[in-house]
Amino acid sequence: MANYSDIKYNMTLSSNVTGGGSMVLLSTVTASSSATIDFTSNIDSTYKEYVFKFFNLHPATDNVNFTFQANVSGASGFNETMTTTNFRAYHSEDGNYAAIEYNTADDQAQGTSYQILSEGNDNDNDNGLSGELTLFNPSSTTFVKHFVSRCCTYNHGIVGMEDEFVAGYFNVTGAIDEVSFKMSSGNVDAGTIKMYGLKDS
Repeated sequence: MANYSDIKYNMTLSSNVTGGGSMVLLSTVTASSSATIDFTSNIDSTYKEYVFKFFNLHPATDNVNFTFQANVSGASGFNETMTTTNFRAYHSEDGNYAAIEYNTADDQAQGTSYQILSEGNDNDNDNGLSGELTLFNPSSTTFVKHFVSRCCTYNHGIVGMEDEFVAGYFNVTGAIDEVSFKMSSGNVDAGTIKMYGLKDS
């Protein structure tokens, strides 16, 4: 029987090379006081999974949320219907606050807003968020579109580390071909998002 360390290792491995496939870099966007970071090409039936990796995204405004939405092919406005779930682990620098909890304020039930992936991001010069989002089979015209995300950040309110997990689905059967990221207020001052396609094994 596998012990906890074995399970943790296997989960990490599978998140990087699901099904033994290989990741292909499709696009890189580097923010520079950007209101949104949008991926409007290269999301098609070529790959079954699309992985977005976030590197040191720095908000221009203090205490804001990092969010995302999508468009079905031919649509605009980034307002597709989704249902999501959210939990987080956090630990303050002074050690006074620590918890793992379901985060009801950050989920949606058939909502059309941008989904929060990382909350309370601090704009101090040395702070930023990193993480990833995986979108599964976005070109399907039969099934809803599932996604999972994990982000880590220095949380302004907690004054410490927050590790936030989000999962959900777009309740649409049309193909999704555009994805948008933005802060809940203000610009993305700096940082990079890379989009990868994951080949079948």
